[in-house]
Amino acid sequence: MMTSFFKAIEILFVDYLFMPFDVLRAMENWWAANALNWGFMLIGAAAMVYWMLELKKYNESGEENKDVSAHSYI
Repeated sequence: MMTSFFKAIEILFVDYLFMPFDVLRAMENWWAANALNWGFMLIGAAAMVYWMLELKKYNESGEENKDVSAHSYI
């Protein structure tokens, strides 16, 4: 019973869900094979730039209490 359940999970992932990664691994062109990674890196870089700009905006607005005793655990 449980063996067939885990075998079905294996078939689902290996034969269907990971198939695009097998195609990417078999490509001859390095840049095309790593396009997915470059896309994730660009998304991460854009998110970091956005977050830094938001932090700069709140830092310049002066809303944050920066006293030494601002937090009880300090």
